[in-house]
Amino acid sequence: MKRSSVKELLHSDKFLQEVHVKGWVRTFRSNRFIALNDGSTINNIQCVVDFENTEEELLKRITTSAAVSITGTLVESEGKGQSVEVKVTKLEILGDSNPDEYPIQPKKHSLEFLRENAHLRIRTNTFSAVMRVRSALSFGVHKYFQENGFNYVNTPIITGSDAEGAGEMFHVSNFETNKAPLNEEGDIDYTKDFFGKETNLTVSGQLEAETYAMALGKVYTFGYTFRAENSNTTRHLAEFWMIEPEVAFNDLDANMDLSEDFIKSVLGYVLENCKDDLEFLDNRLTQEEKSKPQAERSDMGLIEKLNFVAENNFKRVSYTEAFDILRNCKPNKKKKFQFPITEWGVDLQSEHERYLVEKHFKCPVILFDYPATIKAFYMRLNDDGKTVRAMDVLFPGIGEMVGGSQREERLDVLKSKMADLNIDEEELWWYLDTRKFGTAVHSGFGLGFERLVLFTTGMSNIRDVIPFPRTPQNAEF
Repeated sequence: MKRSSVKELLHSDKFLQEVHVKGWVRTFRSNRFIALNDGSTINNIQCVVDFENTEEELLKRITTSAAVSITGTLVESEGKGQSVEVKVTKLEILGDSNPDEYPIQPKKHSLEFLRENAHLRIRTNTFSAVMRVRSALSFGVHKYFQENGFNYVNTPIITGSDAEGAGEMFHVSNFETNKAPLNEEGDIDYTKDFFGKETNLTVSGQLEAETYAMALGKVYTFGYTFRAENSNTTRHLAEFWMIEPEVAFNDLDANMDLSEDFIKSVLGYVLENCKDDLEFLDNRLTQEEKSKPQAERSDMGLIEKLNFVAENNFKRVSYTEAFDILRNCKPNKKKKFQFPITEWGVDLQSEHERYLVEKHFKCPVILFDYPATIKAFYMRLNDDGKTVRAMDVLFPGIGEMVGGSQREERLDVLKSKMADLNIDEEELWWYLDTRKFGTAVHSGFGLGFERLVLFTTGMSNIRDVIPFPRTPQNAEF
């Protein structure tokens, strides 16, 4: 007999038909009512057991998280909270679960405790909802780009170049620990390593994507990236996913248009297709907000916030204008910022970005034309000689959501910037080639996928929006 999902049965009106469903027991009460979930929806279906005609030993095995197979009749529910239920005619235990050992009991657990049990936390309502939303966001990303003429490009995870120039990369080597061969200067001789040169895990697929954009026109990458940054904040991971479109002939204005349209489209897709999960996460966030001091509470609920971003235009502001706003604002004058705004050219911190979004403009903000000294070498230099055609999209509660730029297409300027930063031309000879053979204006951006999931689900820690987080001193599971 064909198996139905819980989601299908909850939306079915084919009463008095025999149905077959498999899943895990969430709760079992009164030796009669099973709350069954199979992961297809956050909602459980109630399965009613005729305990008088069920063996006592079988009833004892119906415990939280036990896997069961149920055949029965779909009927209108007599209880509150659900429209349908299954009257069980046949029940089989597929996998027992010892209630004395199972750590995820039907009660509230701390998020830290659940991180310690990351292999089981997906069985909770919160994490099943988060991961279904994450899945929908991922599909929404591909859907947007595929429907708008982009080509999906798989860029290397192992690379010999540092796209960001920050040096926070994980080394990849085939040498045995403490047995690496040395050259005449006493340094590690990477010519004898597996790839014949020093290699790392990538921090970005941007540089490779640029080369493809200069032939395919519109491309995007969506894959793993890595940062060896010793940061234990709620906003950083060592292993995460990046979305990086690159578009030939797009200038900065077109890049800003693309980022705004993309974000609105993806959020709109999730709002339309994840209603039950978002309602649950909205209610969860409301309860979490109640425990905060009044001054720290959000003015909007989760769904309201998502709709606000999806339906409103993003405010576009130059770095210089934002600097003046921040320098003259009350928090800065009263020394409330942890990082005071004093001289033009400072790198804005999350507290500054959130002030602009949440307090001053009260909408998403796109900052552009940043000081060249705080941005990467590949960003196009403006005519003033001190700013570059960079852009950051700032969100409430998160700060920077997107970072991008118009790329420096002029070979002489790019070489000069690389020389200033001591970046070896030989290391990026192939990147420079794209400025020799048919160079053109082009732009792109990077969006950390987990930050988007964080914003969309209302979770407060980025470790709770990826299945198995990788952070300093943590590579469990």
